[in-house]
Amino acid sequence: MNHFLDIHKTDPDALRGIIDQSRTMKDARQGRPAAAPDDEQPLAGHMVALIFEKPSTRTRVSFDVGVRQMGGQTMLLSGSDMQLGHGETIADTARVLSRYVDLIMIRTFDESVLEEMADYATVPVINGLTDRSHPCQIMADVMTYEEHRGAIAGKKVVWCGDGNNVCASFLHAAAQFGFDLTFTGPMQLDPEPEFVGLARKAGRTINIERDPVKAVQGADLIVADTWVSMHDSQSSKERRHNMLRPYQVNAELMAHAKPDALFMHCLPAHREEEVTSEVMDGPQSVIFDEAENRLHAQKAIMRYCLDV
Repeated sequence: MNHFLDIHKTDPDALRGIIDQSRTMKDARQGRPAAAPDDEQPLAGHMVALIFEKPSTRTRVSFDVGVRQMGGQTMLLSGSDMQLGHGETIADTARVLSRYVDLIMIRTFDESVLEEMADYATVPVINGLTDRSHPCQIMADVMTYEEHRGAIAGKKVVWCGDGNNVCASFLHAAAQFGFDLTFTGPMQLDPEPEFVGLARKAGRTINIERDPVKAVQGADLIVADTWVSMHDSQSSKERRHNMLRPYQVNAELMAHAKPDALFMHCLPAHREEEVTSEVMDGPQSVIFDEAENRLHAQKAIMRYCLDV
């Protein structure tokens, strides 16, 4: 049974197969309306549970549309619907859901919830996001980079800002896809040493550079993410803004990267905070291709999990 829990827990050949299938499926849909079914219906007769303990736009819509395009059906469940871990255990929830559905996607807070769900489910489980990682996003990002610039192996990726869950999955991907990564941000928000070490052990160059101008020199791809979470207090937001303001991605910073460097952001973005509108809407930005590719990458991930 193929779970998709994290990029570093998935075989590199399987990851490459997912990217290749993502592009094939995207090409096959050119010119079709969103509601039109794929020619292949690999999820026909399959029911997919989509569990959201955390709010979502792109993850919810892209998974729901993807299942429908491939001929399957979805059951959308919120944290309040399920009371995960409050009353019935996560293990028992996993056992019960496995009797009803063929695949579970969960977007949750604590990584342990995802792990327990996978440990006890008898159907595949997909990580739609935890506080520690966001693998589906980075599969879409790798797909997007390669659409525009070819193989990502050997390239330099620069992460600007907070070494958060998306940054963690970029480090996992560096190890598996063979690119190098430089983190630039305040020391208090460095990425987890475990994930830095994992990528270095795989032979990748992982640097931490406090000066963003130095960090982006020679960059093929610059990535940013929101500075604050919707759950942060106002005082926490102010502290984070003060720490992160020097790491804003703007036209001046982009000018120090390679002339053909791309810019990515997983969205939603706070314009004029972590990135300026000039960069977001500029010629180096591929943020909306990146958002679209969540759909195609996740369709391929679901096919990998179900082996269809």
